[in-house]
Amino acid sequence: MQRFIKVLKDIGELIVFKHSVFSLPFIFVSMIVYSSILNGTMWFGWRLLFLGLLAAISARNFAMSFNRWADKDIDKFNPRTASRPSVDGRIGEKNIMIFIVINAAIFIIVAYFINSLAFWLSVPILIILGGYSIFKRFSPTAHLVLGLSLGLAPIAGAVAIGGDIPIWSLMLCIGVSYWVAGFDLLYSLQDIEYDKQNKLFSIPSKYGKDATMFISRLFHFQTILFWLFFVYLANLGFWAYLGVLISAIILFYEHKIVSKDFSKIDRAFFTLNGYLGIIFFIFIWFDRI
Repeated sequence: MQRFIKVLKDIGELIVFKHSVFSLPFIFVSMIVYSSILNGTMWFGWRLLFLGLLAAISARNFAMSFNRWADKDIDKFNPRTASRPSVDGRIGEKNIMIFIVINAAIFIIVAYFINSLAFWLSVPILIILGGYSIFKRFSPTAHLVLGLSLGLAPIAGAVAIGGDIPIWSLMLCIGVSYWVAGFDLLYSLQDIEYDKQNKLFSIPSKYGKDATMFISRLFHFQTILFWLFFVYLANLGFWAYLGVLISAIILFYEHKIVSKDFSKIDRAFFTLNGYLGIIFFIFIWFDRI
C-alpha cells in the first residue's frame, strides 16, 4: 500500500495535478453557457459531466507527461526542475511513455463517445498539447502555444454540448490563451539566465525582463478584451461583466506583485491565477442562474 501511495504521489508531482484549476473552470464555463443557450438549463447531465472530466484529465495528463518526457534533457541541468520525478529517476522513461500513450488513448476514446466532432478534433488537439515542448526549442511563440493548449478548453466544452464551435467560445478561447501566455511569461522570468545559457527560445531570454513584463501586460489586456467579447456575444448579463471586471483587478494585482518583488512569482503564478479561474466560473454561474 505504501508503495502504491508513493507511486501516486510521484505521478501527482509529475503532472502537477493542482494546476488543473487553470483549465477546468473554463471547460465548465463553456458547458454551462452553451447548455443554458440550447436547453434553457445549465445542467447538461451526468453523462457529459463524467465524459468531460475524463477528457479534461486525460488531456492534461498527456500534455504534462509529454512535456516532462520531452524536456528531460533540459530539466536535469536546471536547479528549479532537477528534482522532478522524470529527472531524478523516480519514474523511468519507459513508464512515462506508457503513461503518455494510455492517456492519449483515453482522450481519443472519450472524445468518440462525446460526439463525432469531438472525435475528429481529438488528435489535432493532442498535437497542439504536445507542441509547447517542441516550440520552445526554436521559437519564442512557445508561450502562445502553451496558452492555446489551455485555451482549447472552452472550445472543447462547447463541442461537447452542441457539437459545434460558436463564435463566443472562440472569444473565450482567445482570452484564455492570452491569459495563460501572459502568466507563463511571468513564470518564465525565473529561468531567464538558464534559458540564455542553453539557447532556449523564451521571450524573457530573448528580449529581457522589462520587455517581458510589458508583453505580459499587453497579453492580459487582450485577455480582458476578449472575455468582454465573449460575455457580449453569449448574451450574458451583469454578473458575467462583473466577473470580467474582478478578473481584470486580479491580473492588475498580479503584475503589481511581480513588479515590486521578483521573488513572489510563484504566488502570482499559482495562487492568483488559480483563484481567477474559479472566481470567473462562479460569476458566470451566478449570471446563468
